[in-house]
Amino acid sequence: MAQYGKTAYWDERYTKDPEPFDWYQRYSGIRELIAQYIKKEDNVLVAGCGNSRLSEDMYEDGYSSVANIDISRVVVDQMTDKYKEKPALTWQQMNVCSLEFPDESFDAVIGKATMDAVLCGEGSTANVAKMCAEVSRVLNGAGVFFIVSYGVPDNRLNYLENDDYAWTVTVHTVPKPTVSATAVPDTKDANSVHYVYVCQKGGGVANAEN
Repeated sequence: MAQYGKTAYWDERYTKDPEPFDWYQRYSGIRELIAQYIKKEDNVLVAGCGNSRLSEDMYEDGYSSVANIDISRVVVDQMTDKYKEKPALTWQQMNVCSLEFPDESFDAVIGKATMDAVLCGEGSTANVAKMCAEVSRVLNGAGVFFIVSYGVPDNRLNYLENDDYAWTVTVHTVPKPTVSATAVPDTKDANSVHYVYVCQKGGGVANAEN
């Protein structure tokens, strides 16, 4: 998995396979949770967008401003061309650990599998700290960092519950997409769920229901 932390891996992957791919969850699987924390008129940043349909699906669902960044120039060029008729969707090559946006630019930042990818790279602990610090910087005073991860709370909360950010962190679980429509996932089984970590600035009180 170490290659997931390397830009060259992603450039090569997107060059060979430009077809859309959604890590972990499609928009439909997290739509209700996103709506719980993010308003349609919010300025949203999708960090580590890849060629996911997430931003397009959010746009089609009424979200009016969705900026997208990825470390791969290849995928950013592909997505810029693909969505050139939708100016509400913007695409820039950028490293989530070194964001080029002014302070308090966004109401919400979404990272679907992004934290997990950063953790696969060299210097992962330091880089996750940089990512969190940068996300906190570009979020406004009541902003939300919405993270989708396979990592269990015992591990991921060590990175997120940090006095430097003073986030209120709420953990939700969402069932993994299953091949069988009749399968009933056990939300207590880490193998059958993904975790959504909602980090709120300003001491916001979250709804902690799963």
